[in-house]
Amino acid sequence: MSTLDDVSEQQPSAPPARLTGRLRLVLVVLLVAQFMLAVDFSILNVALPVMGRGLGFSLGNLQWIATSFALAAAGFTLLFGRIADLVGRRRLFLAGLAVLGAASLLGGLAVNPEMLLIARVAQGLATAAVTPAGLSLLTSSFPEGPLRSRALGLNGALMSAGFTTGAVLGGVLTDLLSWRWSFLVNVPVALAVLIVAPTVIAESRGDRRARLDLPGALAVTVGLLSLVYGLTRAGEHGFGDPKALLWLILGVVLLVVFYFVEKGVPEPLVPVRILRRRTVIFGNLAGLLAFVTETSLVFLMTLYLQKVLGFSPLAAGLSFGVLGLGTVVGGVTAARVIGRIGTTPALVTGGLVQAVATVALVGLGDSRSSMWLLLTATFVGGVGNMLVIVGFMVTATSGLPDAEQGMATGMATMSQQVGITMGTPIMSAVVTAHAGGSADAEVILDGVSVAVLVNALIVVAGVIMAALFLRTGKEPKRLQRV
Repeated sequence: MSTLDDVSEQQPSAPPARLTGRLRLVLVVLLVAQFMLAVDFSILNVALPVMGRGLGFSLGNLQWIATSFALAAAGFTLLFGRIADLVGRRRLFLAGLAVLGAASLLGGLAVNPEMLLIARVAQGLATAAVTPAGLSLLTSSFPEGPLRSRALGLNGALMSAGFTTGAVLGGVLTDLLSWRWSFLVNVPVALAVLIVAPTVIAESRGDRRARLDLPGALAVTVGLLSLVYGLTRAGEHGFGDPKALLWLILGVVLLVVFYFVEKGVPEPLVPVRILRRRTVIFGNLAGLLAFVTETSLVFLMTLYLQKVLGFSPLAAGLSFGVLGLGTVVGGVTAARVIGRIGTTPALVTGGLVQAVATVALVGLGDSRSSMWLLLTATFVGGVGNMLVIVGFMVTATSGLPDAEQGMATGMATMSQQVGITMGTPIMSAVVTAHAGGSADAEVILDGVSVAVLVNALIVVAGVIMAALFLRTGKEPKRLQRV
């Protein structure tokens, strides 16, 4: 049986213990690309109403600007992660960036809804290609241990900071220039990375070519598309909506089918032995819950700031700058924490810190004097959440050969993007169930408080799961400086 399991690109016999000049350039290029992708997840949130009016979107169809992107980004990530292993990670990374730049230009020049939605789907597909390819280039460029933990920490910090920056930048660009710049800002960044990347990043892939598992690819891709669409519809109409339930059931069934397909094919998209690895299963579950909780908390606090305190969208976006600072602090310190206490203890500690900070938000009131609590709790929660995210990335990609890093990072990216997609519908459904369609600030505050408590309980569930089922080794205590 011919597989890529034991085949990898030839590696140096003695991996560098410190960052060389070339590795620093590789790190900068990959981090810039990942930061840009993270910004894309949230940069349009503030601009949606203005964009809808400018292009003639109906109120009911406005959500498709976000949904079309999420469907493509989450649905195709695992497939593209495996394709990166087969055709070359740098090749797919550069191709995806070229598509992202072109799609962003198309979106910025859109004159009707159809043109904009085509651009958003293309952006989602580009994100599904670039994110796992970039992460696998990162993990295959940096040896497992302190250097990789530090690189993943910086990557996680910039991705979370990018998500927050997108909300702020979208408001600034829309207010000062035009919503079109929420798209056009990507074009020069993508072009710069495309020029620099080929000169500093070496190609990385397995030495042999394997056949792509088409049945498995079809099952997992359609399954993820169904799951993401079902969650999006549930966020709009509630989890009792028959069509939402139908799509969710179809998604789960197809993912089960995917597992059995992988057991029977000679060259699976994801080998079953990988799916059975405790670090892969529970590491990805921990990451999924981390993204479910923190990104949906941003939604809840946006609702609180605008509907309860009466903030403008721009002021609400700027308020999350403190959360972004917390994620940067967490990402920068994560590698040292992991090196000192180990990956799983760091993940558990981060989850506990995030849970405590989230519970504190139940104390928010209906006056602006509560801002000190919101800013403090979101900063501390951001630090804790980033410890979980870096711990999840280290856990989910460790112990695998370089030839399978595209698949591993594809699964990790899939967990991230599905988590981002799941969080807001779940929290929206909780608020709606409690507050109904009321516009009363006190009723909305009560609904937000209940949802915040549910959010904290999900974090605690992730902590308990990690403590019970994840057993990872301790990193060396002495970490090299970046």
